[in-house]
Amino acid sequence: MQHVTAPELAQWLADPERPNPILLDVRERSEFQTCHIDNALFMPMHMVPTRLAELDADAEIVCICHHGGRSMKVASFLEQNGFGKITNLTGGVHAWAQQVDPDMPTY
Repeated sequence: MQHVTAPELAQWLADPERPNPILLDVRERSEFQTCHIDNALFMPMHMVPTRLAELDADAEIVCICHHGGRSMKVASFLEQNGFGKITNLTGGVHAWAQQVDPDMPTY
């Protein structure tokens, strides 16, 4: 598992030479509705095991939650299930709001 900071992810998403990853947001619905990174795929943590077939095992996937703990667990689960290009967003959307998008609502 790789780790990426919010500024590093912002650079990745802005880089036209690098394909965008799947932004897998594993928070609960109310959290996602409060704020999320544009184009994130909403898949609550408890749903990941039953929705695994929706994810491309060969794609770059960045796991996202509020502070990075739940997403790290999901990232580890994905790796254990054959996903090879998994990255965890260190600090989660909270870090994104503080370091990249100060207009993003926080909770």
